[in-house]
Amino acid sequence: MVSVSAGLLVIRVVLGLLFAAHGAQKLFGWFDGPGLKGTAGWLQSMGMRPAMLMALAAAVGEFAGGLLFALGLFTWFAAILIVIPMIVAIVKVHGANGLWATKNGFEYNLIIIAIAVSVAIAGAGDYSIDALLS
Repeated sequence: MVSVSAGLLVIRVVLGLLFAAHGAQKLFGWFDGPGLKGTAGWLQSMGMRPAMLMALAAAVGEFAGGLLFALGLFTWFAAILIVIPMIVAIVKVHGANGLWATKNGFEYNLIIIAIAVSVAIAGAGDYSIDALLS
């Protein structure tokens, strides 16, 4: 029988690596992303200032949070680094559009928040660096 830890590993790796890649789009311009300058311009257009500092914080947080989450290292901290930008995305971009992603709503962001918080509560599982350190 497959263990709960194996399920947590799949969830952590998929969400973590995708979130790290999302941060890499902002930070490095990888995967057809805007890079820091483009991200700063987008944030400034929404009234977020200082835009470059906000872009750097978001990009580094998403990149590092995703990698830490995938590894199961400092999982609570990693979850916080994932949840904060999702809350900002809901407040600044998607919240006014309602729940459903088909209307550019916050459905997707809420799913990410639920997954990150649930893994943080449950723990990263046996197949994690957190487990090796404890």
